[in-house]
Amino acid sequence: MILVNNLSLIIIFYLIGSLPFALIFTKLFGFGDIRNIGSGNVGATNVLRTGNKFLAIVVLCFDIFKGFLPFLILQIYLQDISLFNKILLCHFAILGHIYPVWLKFKGGKGVATYIGFLLGLNPYIALSFLLIWIVIAFISKYSSLGSLIGILAAPAYFIFFNFNFYILIFFIYLTLIIYTQHTENIKRLINRTESKIKLSK
Repeated sequence: MILVNNLSLIIIFYLIGSLPFALIFTKLFGFGDIRNIGSGNVGATNVLRTGNKFLAIVVLCFDIFKGFLPFLILQIYLQDISLFNKILLCHFAILGHIYPVWLKFKGGKGVATYIGFLLGLNPYIALSFLLIWIVIAFISKYSSLGSLIGILAAPAYFIFFNFNFYILIFFIYLTLIIYTQHTENIKRLINRTESKIKLSK
């Protein structure tokens, strides 16, 4: 019922998430179509492959904001809504990023927008995600491994600190969606062929 009653919000949040900032900014900055660069992925990590770190940071910030903005909108216009329904509505921004209608439903992997989503939901979960990501990436030298493990911070929170069966199931569903976007990374991690972080100049 919440989906039917708030169909307009679902469409708005999906469209917010579907804005391909990686594609928009690479074209604006004269780098052409990001889909023809590196992995072809429409995300901040691939923008980094243009060699422009500033541009990658800009795209990262915008992609994070896409996940945060729906929570801000609900806080202003629809305050009397349950936590589960808030999560349900806002996650359409993540789906929009991963499956943008403008790009034939081939978007980014969803991690940056997921961070913004967590930031809007609970800043402590978002901080936990980032800390886990940084620590694992620093130890293993694999950024992808850090993000894949960091994603588990939200399900862990709703198991150990604020148990909610329905929210937990929903976060497992979200985790699986993002993991499916990282199948190639997972294969390379298993085969130890994933690119490592280079800390030296």
